[in-house]
Amino acid sequence: MQKKLNIKKGDQVFVNAGEYKGQKGRVLEVNRKTDRVIVEGINMIKKHTKPNAKSPNGGIIEQEAPIHISNLMMVDPSSGDPTRVGRKLDDNGKLVRYSKKSGEEIK
Repeated sequence: MQKKLNIKKGDQVFVNAGEYKGQKGRVLEVNRKTDRVIVEGINMIKKHTKPNAKSPNGGIIEQEAPIHISNLMMVDPSSGDPTRVGRKLDDNGKLVRYSKKSGEEIK
């Protein structure tokens, strides 16, 4: 069974450790097996590529590298501050994520 993570694709996150500490970005991809996340514009690396259909000349491409999920925090939808995430049942009996700071539900 896959483990439950509080961060999903499309979420706004805050980096709280590492070279990009203090920056915010949108989650592009989540790898639940390795607990790593790719965030837009965060943890950029230069990759050398051979010529292919996508880049006919090849060369050096700059792209995002995965960052460990423990170095990220969700951004509160109401205030824009970093917050922890909780889970609770909504009116329909469905489990939803909510911000611990404001208590607001995270869509």
